[in-house]
Amino acid sequence: MIPIDSDTANDLSLRALNLVNSGIIVLDVHHKIVLWNGWMVPRSARAAARVRERPLVEVFPELRGSRVEAAVLAALTDGASTVIPQTESRAPFPLREAGSFDGPRIEQAVTVTPFRDGEQRYCMIEIRDVSGTVEREKRLLDHAESLRARSYVDGLTGIANRRYFDVALDRELRRAQRMKGELSLLLIDIDSFKAYNDHFGHQQGDTCLSTVAQALASKLKRPADVAARYGGEEFAAILPDTSLEQARLHANAIREHVAGLALQHAAAAHWPMVTLSIGVASFDRERLHEVPALIEAADKALYAAKHGGRNRVVVDGDPSA
Repeated sequence: MIPIDSDTANDLSLRALNLVNSGIIVLDVHHKIVLWNGWMVPRSARAAARVRERPLVEVFPELRGSRVEAAVLAALTDGASTVIPQTESRAPFPLREAGSFDGPRIEQAVTVTPFRDGEQRYCMIEIRDVSGTVEREKRLLDHAESLRARSYVDGLTGIANRRYFDVALDRELRRAQRMKGELSLLLIDIDSFKAYNDHFGHQQGDTCLSTVAQALASKLKRPADVAARYGGEEFAAILPDTSLEQARLHANAIREHVAGLALQHAAAAHWPMVTLSIGVASFDRERLHEVPALIEAADKALYAAKHGGRNRVVVDGDPSA
């Protein structure tokens, strides 16, 4: 084994630091920069030679009095490590995507760690780009945790699948119970879909399913609303904070919207254009307070809509339900 001298070891350390996929800044006891790795250069638009031996707050004046400066002081004075909470600042350093000089700041996770080299005290600041993580969190919040993974998406229609429907309905029912709120469920069926498939073929049938799915999704505007493919030609909509009568109005708006698309139906179908039958049920603390009961009530209402002439909405509690 060939021994490595100290100069070679130092060169290797620097090369390794420049390959790290995060920013590394090392400060001496006077808060001056002694190391500035390659990750920092394109994101700060500052070469290492320009910042070396300069105080950190001179390079980044906005850090003066910040949580970062306090963490550096704690590291160099008391030997304390600090993880900067993102609740205080998601982008404490003015860093941007590599090569972008006027774009938005990248979201950052910042850690300050003290260390010694002989008698000399130093601290290392590590900056990780967590923009992707933050953006993903925002999307999840905006969509009420819907479609978090491909396993929750119906491959044909692009909306939520039955698996996600089951998770979301259970979650929203628990929330309604806890908050003493309202929750409505729509079960939706494409009328005479077998006749459509027999007449136009399965490929065109798949196109019809996708069109109806997107039409349904377009009518659910609120972040927590869920449009899902329940199975075959059947769809579902979960409507949190929605009363039974509000759900009736919403269901009729969906039905009218799809009928208004004027998609030609098969000659053997009940209606000349593609239509929907919809059953509606709402969370009830006395009767419909469990998932199976809520689904059963909506399914009975849907059955009544189908057998009452199709292209209609029937609500749990209606005389025809």
